[in-house]
Amino acid sequence: MTIDLRSDTVTRPTAAMRAAIAAAEVGDDVYGEDPTVTRLERRLAGDLGFEAGLFVPSGTQSNLLAMLCHCRRGDEYLVGMDAHTYKYEGGGAAVLGSIQPQPIVHAADGSLPLDALEKAVKPDDQHFARTRLLALENTWHGRVLPQDYVIEAAAWARTRGLAVHLDGARLFNAAVASGKTAGELASPFDSVSVCLSKGLGAPVGSVLLGSADLIREARHWRKMLGGGLRQSGLLAAACLHALDHHVARLADDHARAARLAEGLRARSRVRVVGQYTNMVFIEVEPAHLRTLDAHLKAHDVRASIGYLPSVRLVTHLDVDDAAIERAIEAFAGFA
Repeated sequence: MTIDLRSDTVTRPTAAMRAAIAAAEVGDDVYGEDPTVTRLERRLAGDLGFEAGLFVPSGTQSNLLAMLCHCRRGDEYLVGMDAHTYKYEGGGAAVLGSIQPQPIVHAADGSLPLDALEKAVKPDDQHFARTRLLALENTWHGRVLPQDYVIEAAAWARTRGLAVHLDGARLFNAAVASGKTAGELASPFDSVSVCLSKGLGAPVGSVLLGSADLIREARHWRKMLGGGLRQSGLLAAACLHALDHHVARLADDHARAARLAEGLRARSRVRVVGQYTNMVFIEVEPAHLRTLDAHLKAHDVRASIGYLPSVRLVTHLDVDDAAIERAIEAFAGFA
């Protein structure tokens, strides 16, 4: 069986999750009549301390909806230069919302230095885009943002009249690793996007959380963007099952990533440059990337190997202890 370490998005629904999908009570969610979707939205809003939630097909759409609600045409948002919302979401805020990103270089822990943020805020002048939003990400490349920093950054943002949004695609990984609740981590923010189809193992879906007014506006944008789903309780049931059964077990993914990093340091030619929550980062000489990719595939191991020397390996629901040992053996045989 292939060991897929490309991402935690590759997980497949468990038998129990499939049973929950089959048993889901459904209705037309565009009419607000799907009880399972409503239950998911209210569950997460309550757990994380927000007034309302909105179920959407993807984290990319969830983040875009937040930016469309917080900003208007000609506004800008402050965001990390290697943040998902800036780098990996197709430029949607700029293309679809005419919202300009102002990228900031991350510190090593994933934070955006406050002095750099302060310098990036534009004066109230016709020559400049209006700075309206600070967007953070937790986890960022597996790193858990320091909560003291998050609280300080959010407080700073409000002194400058900015809203604060969290791309919490892996918020539950951060919660498990930090020992804090997801609600504690989310509390400094005006809106939060939570993904259920990464480490939690649901097949589809994210939830945007915020005030009742923000979610009302986001629902309008969701319809405009083609994100209005009908009997989506089938998907929401999988998300509810994931929340009930797959949160605490994220600690297993973190432990397996640590074991993978340990094994690679001891037995392979690749250089381990970091391990954070469920991610391991390695470096390979660029000339050897294609050879490594072919070698791993021959041993039924998949990794996201492109044209950069840095490679990310991600543990998840479908990677058990035996798979980690097999992966270490495969890397050890690379010569």
